[in-house]
Amino acid sequence: MLGAGRSSSACISYLIRNALANDWQITIGDFDESAAKERIGSSKNGTAISFNIENTEASRTAISKVDVVISLIPASFHPLVAKLCLAEKKHLLTASYVSDEMKSFNAEAKSKGLLFLNESGLDPGIDHMSAMQVIDNIKSDGGKLISFESFTGGLIAPDTDPENPWRYKFTWNPRNVVVAGQGTAKYLQDGKFKYVPYQQLFTRTTPIAVPGLGEYDGYANRDSLKYVEAYGLQDCKTVIRGTLRNKGYCSAWNILAQLGCCDESYQLDHVKTMSHMDFIQSFLDSDVHSEEALCKHFHISIDGEEMKRLRWSGLFTQEKIGLEKGTPAQILEYILNKKWKLKSGDKDFIVMWHRFKYLLNGQENEIQAWLTATGEDETQTAMAKTVGLPLAITCKLLLEDKIKSRGVVIPLQKEIYEQVLSELRILGIGLEERHS
Repeated sequence: MLGAGRSSSACISYLIRNALANDWQITIGDFDESAAKERIGSSKNGTAISFNIENTEASRTAISKVDVVISLIPASFHPLVAKLCLAEKKHLLTASYVSDEMKSFNAEAKSKGLLFLNESGLDPGIDHMSAMQVIDNIKSDGGKLISFESFTGGLIAPDTDPENPWRYKFTWNPRNVVVAGQGTAKYLQDGKFKYVPYQQLFTRTTPIAVPGLGEYDGYANRDSLKYVEAYGLQDCKTVIRGTLRNKGYCSAWNILAQLGCCDESYQLDHVKTMSHMDFIQSFLDSDVHSEEALCKHFHISIDGEEMKRLRWSGLFTQEKIGLEKGTPAQILEYILNKKWKLKSGDKDFIVMWHRFKYLLNGQENEIQAWLTATGEDETQTAMAKTVGLPLAITCKLLLEDKIKSRGVVIPLQKEIYEQVLSELRILGIGLEERHS
């Protein structure tokens, strides 16, 4: 397993438990070997190593000694891992979106009898598997899908940090949160293709009511259109996959996005001497260091909800940033992490929601399906469970020769999703459904 970061804890714990029962050996590789050692603890079935994928020969040697590689390192490095897995004839599992480069390995992986399974975490991952299970059931009953909507959010539990007006903290890679949505979101709505550029993304939200939980806002996530064929939804008039946030998050985040705080394309100057307020001020056409300048620029109230959230995050203080250099996105991440990092006792909260509309015997029907998960603490998080457990379960099934799929795939096959979802439900992670 490559990567011992915040999403790895549940995956590693599961693998070590099953290693004891099956006499398997688990090797955890991380750039920081001490992080890998901490995850393994006292297990005799686990080994920690220092791992840097850019050190090709050492990486090749480590990969050559195992049967399956699970990669939780940044997605940009997955092709390097994949090339070594092909060379050494090893299976590869990731939670990341399939890149074009990863797709290019499909033929060789198939010819070598290898499974390169991607998009097998939470979102993407459990969302794919749970959606396909319902879609296949509807079709097997003779139904015709006409609409599919799916939204997932990693939030914080109601009793965590009650003064936090965002109702949000970093529960996965903070960098990915800060740059989320960049590019153009694409989806299908009422038979029309829709394209939402980044500068509009956080104002084009969809209200979502999750049964028993209340109201949320959703915004479109990447390219939903590529899943029309993958899910078999060619007859659907609406297909949208998105991200779920608590009410008020998007309007406040939109201020940061419009300012330019999420830009990764250049480095700021004189970061070492900057305060949080200096950082915000650097994007404003005003010489006055004040909250009023921001309010005037965006035509918002100084006592409004957006300002409450930005103020709570410490963005208007004279505290020094604490970095020597950085892009706007890196600096924003660093500032927010001072308040948005999970503290001792904090619990995160996952919400996933699907809505399917279909025709059966001339009547329109609807199924809502939703899943929630709450973390145990700041380490054993719901995010770590829902990202890591599907990977770990798939790894176990693969080692037990219970998965026959090969090549570069995502978990839409019945042989994968039925087994993974069944075990997830035993572990307390399962969808509820409402039919109407």
